[in-house]
Amino acid sequence: MAKCGACGPGYATPLHAMKGPREEILYLPCIYRNTGIEKPDYLATVDVDPRSPHYCQVIHRLPMPNLKDELHHSGWNACSSCFGDATKRRNHLILPSLISSRIYVVDVGTDMRAPRIHKIVEPVELFWKGNVANPHTSHCLGSGEIVISCLGDPSGNGKGGFILLDGETFEVKGNWEKGEKVPSMGYDFWYQPRHNVLMSTEWGTPKVFAGGFDPADLEKGHYGRHINVWDWNSHTYIQSIDLGKNSVPLEIRFLHNPDASEGFVGCALSGAVHRFYKTEKGDWAAEKVIEVPSKKVKGWLLPDMPGLITDILISLDDRFLYFSNWLHGDIRQYDITNTRKPKLVGQVFLGGSITKGGPVTVVEDQELQCQPEPFVIKGKKVPGGPQMIQLSLDGKRLYVTSSLYSGWDKQFYPDLIKEGSVMLQIDVDTERGGLKVNKNFLVDFGKEPDGPVLAHEIRYPGGDSTSDIWV
Repeated sequence: MAKCGACGPGYATPLHAMKGPREEILYLPCIYRNTGIEKPDYLATVDVDPRSPHYCQVIHRLPMPNLKDELHHSGWNACSSCFGDATKRRNHLILPSLISSRIYVVDVGTDMRAPRIHKIVEPVELFWKGNVANPHTSHCLGSGEIVISCLGDPSGNGKGGFILLDGETFEVKGNWEKGEKVPSMGYDFWYQPRHNVLMSTEWGTPKVFAGGFDPADLEKGHYGRHINVWDWNSHTYIQSIDLGKNSVPLEIRFLHNPDASEGFVGCALSGAVHRFYKTEKGDWAAEKVIEVPSKKVKGWLLPDMPGLITDILISLDDRFLYFSNWLHGDIRQYDITNTRKPKLVGQVFLGGSITKGGPVTVVEDQELQCQPEPFVIKGKKVPGGPQMIQLSLDGKRLYVTSSLYSGWDKQFYPDLIKEGSVMLQIDVDTERGGLKVNKNFLVDFGKEPDGPVLAHEIRYPGGDSTSDIWV
């Protein structure tokens, strides 16, 4: 932590954050929706301190009071965006439910190792006060408020609006956006006040993707293709950047340096990573800088299998970009010293849909000579593919979970529903680049007390490279 007389939460700069303490516990939402187990989703606290007798174990479970919420992503009541405000504390985790549209506010300040529910924002609050539903990404603002992106309206149609929560009472204040113009879809977002901008992305129409993926819906325009640009000060929607039909841009990340006017977005279906940047004119543009070629296959839903880039993140020093290919089964590390020409420096396979001996035969592959071996760790053959990722503050450990969204897990990886997801740890070479699985680290969510569960996004109590924004 930077030395200052009275600091707020987080760190003064991204480089200060890299010197922060090693992670000892992690929080993960665990989902029972679509598994056939009639139990509520819960927040798991996992011990990841190698010196602890409980290393790699779930040490606490906080069940939600409702069934079938589909907990998904999480954010904070306060982060490094409030670093200058000594009255603020990072003590509440915000847990939006993708399907039920509830928002749980979880107290992690009273006992970090045993979180408890502080408040529940019921769906009607979002419906009535904001005409939005399906909340996804939450970020805290320097003002102390919390902004949450939404995917739809209360009827399940696509709508890329936002909801604003009071940072003290957690009451819904209304929409963040102003004006009549709102994108037809929403998903993730990032903001950068120094450039007066908020950028949001598009997954699809909630009532369409909720039940599973049907390729026919691609032709009907139910999946996203744009980065949407918002004026930060006026909260108005000012520009859309088209990344191509059915590209489905998901996670979006600015570089961490708050002066930087560029970042990256991963597109699930097109298998591309685009760099977005501010032009000399002052508007925004994007260029494709990485492409993961689809593989020609037999024995799968379609004849061409995309990598399905689902999560991306950038190391706090803005040197490396990481992403997961949920279907192809690999995690990649790119050196982005030159942001226009990312260089692949690390790759590791952790399962996926094209492993040897599985139902899928690869008939044409522009990248691999042969299909990868199934991934086995501690005697367990891991179902599913790598999905959510989180990097340690110092950049040396990458945590990975294998569930995407229960409706799609059930369709693409039925074994994941039967066996539960896992969390793995990858050792990162931060000098030259390179990824290697830590063979001693496995959290097996197939062994949970109420039965196999789907663990999703990973959060550290003190903030991390996908929760904290420097302003």
